[in-house]
Amino acid sequence: MVHAMRIAALQFDIAWMDPARNWTTIAHLAASANLAPGDFVLLPELADTGFSMDPRPEGSPDPVTATSEIARRHGLWIQSGHAERDAIDQRLRNAASIIRPDGSVAGTYRKMHLFSPAHEDRHYAPGDSISVIDVPLPDGTWRVAPFICYDLRFPELFRLAALAGAEVFTIGANWPGSRAVHRRALAVARAIENQAFVIACNRIGHDPNAAYHGDSFVVSPSGEIIAEAGDGELALIAELDRNELLRWRDKFPALRDLRRSLLGNVRIA
Repeated sequence: MVHAMRIAALQFDIAWMDPARNWTTIAHLAASANLAPGDFVLLPELADTGFSMDPRPEGSPDPVTATSEIARRHGLWIQSGHAERDAIDQRLRNAASIIRPDGSVAGTYRKMHLFSPAHEDRHYAPGDSISVIDVPLPDGTWRVAPFICYDLRFPELFRLAALAGAEVFTIGANWPGSRAVHRRALAVARAIENQAFVIACNRIGHDPNAAYHGDSFVVSPSGEIIAEAGDGELALIAELDRNELLRWRDKFPALRDLRRSLLGNVRIA
């Protein structure tokens, strides 16, 4: 029996600080991508505003509510990149929420590494825990660890998530074209060293600070690029085979050979 997870990375030009327009684009891509109930959809980082240091405009759609509506309409799992304001300390956090097909929130990850070259650390507060989220599908439950853009440069997060059971890393990004070669090399490395699938979803177009070339892609646990998107607007579709993951981990037992005592720790939410 094939234990498969079908994913779709939605690659599009995020309209700068225009959430209503972006939710229209997201809804259109989701509706036109020939997705089936139970498919897993990944959106870029801060998908409703772009990589802005400012809160979304007053009166804009709430991103979790907007994601939930699309998830319910099509019966999809959706990972949505968005800003959230903490109810206690009132600070903004760069977040990725995974929404179930019934519209409920399965879990939210807050970006742990903030991009200081763009002063993200002056405007957002960092998260302090990794999320490993169960995604039950008809043929079995997958374990998904969401991350965000700059996190990709910090391999310890991915290692700890893998040791907590993660099989799929889902990474939404606003990654400029000028550093595209870094993104691909790092994503392939994260897949190889943790023997896990990597889904890397990036935006296209421009914002006031950078140009983005898309190049969303999917990496297998052995490091092979199994799907890639180029630089146009589209839903990149791929099917992940857990049997492939299990066979590779069994054949080449790097995770089993790991000396865990040499590693640090972080809270798993």
